[in-house]
Amino acid sequence: MKLNPLADRVILKAVAAEETTKSGLILAASAKEKPEMAEVVAVGPGGMVDGKEVVMTVKVGDKVLTSKYSGTDVKVDGEEYTIVRQGDILAIVE
Repeated sequence: MKLNPLADRVILKAVAAEETTKSGLILAASAKEKPEMAEVVAVGPGGMVDGKEVVMTVKVGDKVLTSKYSGTDVKVDGEEYTIVRQGDILAIVE
């Protein structure tokens, strides 16, 4: 199954969370937070959204930062994705 985002929606796949701290401590699964960095896997067409023209500035393959609690989590064919509006993306990581 393939996801095709509509309007200003972007589909993200989380980048693996750090397993250890900088000092070398291994984190338990319960201590890990939802990753804030993700990779863009699909981008909607943009267009008119809520009466305003939206131009999509992210593209497939971009690494982006989002807020911890943004978007809707979905699972498709065993893979977990997050669907967010482009406005929920805080930055593109270069």
